[in-house]
Amino acid sequence: MSSSSYLTVKALTKYIKRKFDADPHLRDVYVTGELSNVKIHSSGHIYFTLKDDSSRIQATMFKSQASKLLFKPEEGMKVFIRGDVNVYEASGAYQLYAQSMEPDGIGGLFVAFNQLKERLQKEGLFNPNFKQLIPQYPQTIGVLTATTGAAIRDICTTIKRRYPQAEILIYPTLVQGAGAAPNITENIYLANRQALCDVLIVGRGGGSIEDLWAFNEEVVARAIFESRIPIISAVGHETDTTIADFVADLRAPTPTAAAEMAVPNQQELYQQILQKQSFMHQVMTSRLNFERTRLTKLQNSYPLATPERLYRPFIEKLLQSDMALQNASKLYVLNIKSTLQSIDSKMKLFSPQYQLSNAKQQLTHKQEYLQRLMQQQLAQSKVAFSNQLRMLEALNPLALMSKGFSVAYKDENVVKSIHELQKNDLLDVTFHDGHAKAKIVSTHVRQEGEE
Repeated sequence: MSSSSYLTVKALTKYIKRKFDADPHLRDVYVTGELSNVKIHSSGHIYFTLKDDSSRIQATMFKSQASKLLFKPEEGMKVFIRGDVNVYEASGAYQLYAQSMEPDGIGGLFVAFNQLKERLQKEGLFNPNFKQLIPQYPQTIGVLTATTGAAIRDICTTIKRRYPQAEILIYPTLVQGAGAAPNITENIYLANRQALCDVLIVGRGGGSIEDLWAFNEEVVARAIFESRIPIISAVGHETDTTIADFVADLRAPTPTAAAEMAVPNQQELYQQILQKQSFMHQVMTSRLNFERTRLTKLQNSYPLATPERLYRPFIEKLLQSDMALQNASKLYVLNIKSTLQSIDSKMKLFSPQYQLSNAKQQLTHKQEYLQRLMQQQLAQSKVAFSNQLRMLEALNPLALMSKGFSVAYKDENVVKSIHELQKNDLLDVTFHDGHAKAKIVSTHVRQEGEE
């Protein structure tokens, strides 16, 4: 058989691929199985293996379809997949190209809800420590909801009935559909930038999980968490629970209940004021009666009946203090006079002429003492100088040289050891009366015990 009869790998693969393309049963298949080796690529594509007890098939879901998933595919998850089977020419292997994916047994929205709830809870977005207090007497209430429907009507009616002095600021908001989540997020940030509201009510009326899904989006949850204005969530009916409810500072079961939580009841406040007013009146009346009784008792008491008895001891004490002050003043004047007389007598004894003569004698004595001290110090200094001079003469190397010693230099360095010299080295020898050049003929190292 000639070589032209053989197919190339590429040709064979293309032939097999055309067979797959031509088979209508492989164009739209519904397959169920367990996810394995799930890899979510940075490009957005998802690569995984779909398997059951006895078989497995490689599968791919491209970004355009993967972006529509409301949950995150995970290892071991059982799913329903709709797609088509075809051949990947580069590897020659057939694989499943998924168009849609749903969890087996529960809906994809429910899985997505639980996955996001678990992740945000781990991050701390549901932590009660981060919840803000709802102001007790708000002046302005912001409402983020659709301008049509029962929710906005119930909220406004309830606020006007309970607390008509509060102002309502409405932010028209999409609460359902593809653009709802971005619109809710944008309006929360807008309300925070304007800073006109004391509290925000975010919500809508009831509906299916699909209808309420915008309030389960991560962007909405993070916008609520980051809001500096306290937020009351009012999504659906009492049995409906969304991610927004967990993140919000306060969760209301219905929009009407949210309005009731946002503002106090004017009638209840009025009744509280009346009760407090009545209580204060009773307290003041009781206190006045008590003070009147106390005043009457004091007015009829013995000291007030004879008031002069109250200040009589103080008058006597004042008189005694006045007499003591006068006696002390006289004694002080006498002491001053005596002191002045003593000083005057001393000043007469020590006249200026006497003081001057005494000062001259002291000066003469001090001059004589200073002169003796200087002579003694000079004698000590001469003796010390002579001792130092004798010591310097004893340490003078020239004096030693005059006794027959000399100093040898090699390359301007003093030779201190025989080990520094070698044969034919030139030396400069310094005597006490001159210099000489010398050449080393030989060296001899003194051995231990040799003289």
